[in-house]
Amino acid sequence: MVTANGYDYALERRLRELSPELHDRFTESVFGLQHILSNYLLVFPTFTDHTELHSLNVIDFCNRIIGTGIENLNADEIYALLMGCYFHDTGMGISEKDYHDFSQKIDFGDYFETHSREKYSDVIRDFHNEFSGLFLKKYAPLFDIPSEEHLRAIIQISRGHRKTDLADESEYPIALKVQSGNTICFPYLSALIRLADEIDVAAGRNLSFLYDLDSLTDQKDIIEFGKHEAIKEVQVHEDKFVIVIETDDDFVFNNIKKMAGKMQKTVDECRRVVIGRTPYVITQKSIELRSNNEH
Repeated sequence: MVTANGYDYALERRLRELSPELHDRFTESVFGLQHILSNYLLVFPTFTDHTELHSLNVIDFCNRIIGTGIENLNADEIYALLMGCYFHDTGMGISEKDYHDFSQKIDFGDYFETHSREKYSDVIRDFHNEFSGLFLKKYAPLFDIPSEEHLRAIIQISRGHRKTDLADESEYPIALKVQSGNTICFPYLSALIRLADEIDVAAGRNLSFLYDLDSLTDQKDIIEFGKHEAIKEVQVHEDKFVIVIETDDDFVFNNIKKMAGKMQKTVDECRRVVIGRTPYVITQKSIELRSNNEH
């Protein structure tokens, strides 16, 4: 069922049916997170949307990717997934103090051999999943999370939306048992949010009232918004994702093709982990471009 505003709230409705208590905890957390998510604009005033609107899109795409498989998810898995969808980008809007504190706990590898420490917005952008996990760990008492096991799951699912190794059994166990007797499957839920986040690229993500597009000066931002404006819709079918494009600009179209290639690698990686490590399945196998213009 798709509601009038376009979202399908299947996960939320299923959670309320299975566990009214966890549903209440989730909705209370969302209320507190709305302002926190908007803080990313202080660091990235011209970046693509990372407010609660993006979180809603990610949840909606998770619903569509899961499809009828929702019946196989227990209440604790749904709760962890929904919370992960809302927390996965909290690291984008952290304070300068949290940035410096959290940076002491992140393994940056050789990143700063080729990147400056001075422009901390670049560091946040490249490692925001790690900052999100540390944000949640620090501020977890504000969100009435039911147990340490649930907290670990939400942190790992939030981190797992990019870069992390979902095949790592110590970081992403297949079945972490929680107090209810249910288990939470880390790699499947992380793969879902990774895919959902990756495909939230349509023009509707960036509402015009949030941005002054004419003021963009950064070439990366110009390219990103050009792609987003040309992508009119991302469709989720049972066997594929379809990106619907409207543009006469070959430069924009070619950048979207490059992006689709990166998306395909993410699809392949997520399917490989889920099929190889879990009892679940991701049925979508490919990224397809559908253009209304000739190229």
